[in-house]
Amino acid sequence: MLESIFTQTQATVSIESCIIAIIVSFILGGIISFTYKLTTRATQNFLITLFILPVLVQVVIFLVNGNLGTAFAVAGAFGLVRFRSMPGTSKEILSVFWAMAVGLGLGMGYMMYSALITIIIAVAIIIVSFIANKTKDMEERKLKIIIPESLDYEEVFKDLFEKYTNKTEMTKVKTTNMGSMYELSYIVSLKKEIKEKEFMDEIRCRNGNMLVMLERRDLSEVEL
Repeated sequence: MLESIFTQTQATVSIESCIIAIIVSFILGGIISFTYKLTTRATQNFLITLFILPVLVQVVIFLVNGNLGTAFAVAGAFGLVRFRSMPGTSKEILSVFWAMAVGLGLGMGYMMYSALITIIIAVAIIIVSFIANKTKDMEERKLKIIIPESLDYEEVFKDLFEKYTNKTEMTKVKTTNMGSMYELSYIVSLKKEIKEKEFMDEIRCRNGNMLVMLERRDLSEVEL
């Protein structure tokens, strides 16, 4: 059941087998793209990339025609493209390698094997993402506050943090606006049922209605 559909050398593969492989590539690419969209916020361009990538890798494997030296050259080209591209999150890198692996299997003719691996990995990612979303602290945020230099930044918000957060960690302090202001950066874990607007409004009352920014850590930091 897991044998290759290409019983001949790749140079003489029938057009019917190629069409089947391409159709299956689009289907599995769609599954990969849908899985990523279901578990992660994604741009349209990246979803299209995941959808098309298995087809492109499969075509490249067809062109390699079983030549080991050419295969290493292709692997080097893929590595160069990845090196020259913008750094992404660990999940993005995982999805790209997943799509490449599926395209490689399809290019070798292992249709059932590629489909089985795609389904297993998709289910595993969905389950793990669901469990992670249930167990992680969804209220952890990055907080940035601007205050005038006259305020004591170590004590001015202490009571508010005790009231609204489970954990507060100051990560950076720097002066801004020619030294007349401080920019404070925190990692905060908000208590459950806390309204973010209420929390931010009280901070604004303390810092003279200057900048207060609250953002999710996973959207503002680049994962490796």
